Amino acid sequence: AHSDSPGMCPTAPSGIVNVGEIPVITAVAGGQLILECPEDSEPLSHIEWHWEGSPLQEDSHRQVLAEGRFLQIQAVEAVDGGEYSCRATNTLGDTSLRLRVQVHG
Repeated sequence: AHSDSPGMCPTAPSGIVNVGEIPVITAVAGGQLILECPEDSEPLSHIEWHWEGSPLQEDSHRQVLAEGRFLQIQAVEAVDGGEYSCRATNTLGDTSLRLRVQVHG
């Protein structure tokens, strides 16, 4: 007996919608948002975050945590929306991730 029903599609995690190649993450204005760079390689990578194509400037509002693995945005505002990317580089090569943040509220 097959447990898979025909026509069933895998669903994306809640809050993430795929639009073309770039996943979209919805944030609520005034809330906190944490973005993750999928970095699980050995040796550990050097991770850089970019926002709208420019190196992300850290401040009290946007902080990079865990040696770059996470980007935390406090008190999200409409201006925080846009395209974020992270690039993890080590001796074996590099991995990059792009995602788009939309702020509601």
